Amino acid sequence: MDKTNLCYVYGTRRSGFALIITLSVLAVLIALTTVLLSYFDEVRQDASNTEALIQADVYYTDIIGIFKRFKNKKTLFSTLYQFPVPLHSDDNRFAMTLYCQPLAKGININWLGYENRANASAAYSSAQMIFDTLAQEYNFQDAGRLQEMLMEEIGGKEKYVSKEYSRLRQKNAIISYKQFAQIVSRYQLEVDDSKISRVPWKKYFSFSPTAKVIDIEYSSAELIALLFDIDLVTVREWHGALVKDSVQTFVQNNGGDYSQRKNIITDNKVFLEESECSVSYLSAGQQYRFNFEYIQGEAKHFEFYEKH
Repeated sequence: MDKTNLCYVYGTRRSGFALIITLSVLAVLIALTTVLLSYFDEVRQDASNTEALIQADVYYTDIIGIFKRFKNKKTLFSTLYQFPVPLHSDDNRFAMTLYCQPLAKGININWLGYENRANASAAYSSAQMIFDTLAQEYNFQDAGRLQEMLMEEIGGKEKYVSKEYSRLRQKNAIISYKQFAQIVSRYQLEVDDSKISRVPWKKYFSFSPTAKVIDIEYSSAELIALLFDIDLVTVREWHGALVKDSVQTFVQNNGGDYSQRKNIITDNKVFLEESECSVSYLSAGQQYRFNFEYIQGEAKHFEFYEKH
């Protein structure tokens, strides 16, 4: 037997085995590097979010302080309701955009559960009328099923709300649009009703259980038209005017029955201090946002949204 050839074959096998080991080690190192880089990015992102949250808390505190010091709340919030207000320092070291809207500019969705409540017939009948009108206009596949699901939530069964929204489970009511939208999405999947996604719910309803009346001065033209049975085109012309009569005067001048809804709408001399505000800002070059509610001089329900 030729020993030289034997050694050559053996040497070739050892080289191949070493090559396999090297490739395996490289693969492990590459995988480990990928994991470490991913972890580093996650840690860096967590640090950025933490810094942005601290920044949001500072802004939140400052804004609430300004709100409290501002004596004429109607002037302040009426301005914020019209358009987002950009705020920035003289040296441009910080910049944010503040936007607020009335919490009670629509019919409280929870009024659908007032059918058997004493002295709440006007609230219930108005809410039911709006719901039925939308069901007919958008041809809901099963309006009864949707209302049943809403009533289960208003009654506190909380069957259709994700567990992670813990704040939504504190009261037997629908307390936010996010909560309401979950129920509508559940209905859409169950009934296969694609038309439901086209309904502009926010033009007609509000989603705060504290709302006892409609902040009618800031209501949509669509809601005012339905509440007072006035042609929508006419309402839109008045609604879009820079200078216009009060809602009461407009309704009375156009044949509407203002007194019929008087118990569920604000007096035009009273400012309803119930607002939801949103603040967007930059932190480390990334966009962040936080929301809060400001009700009768008290801030609550702060919610911070990380960048995506």
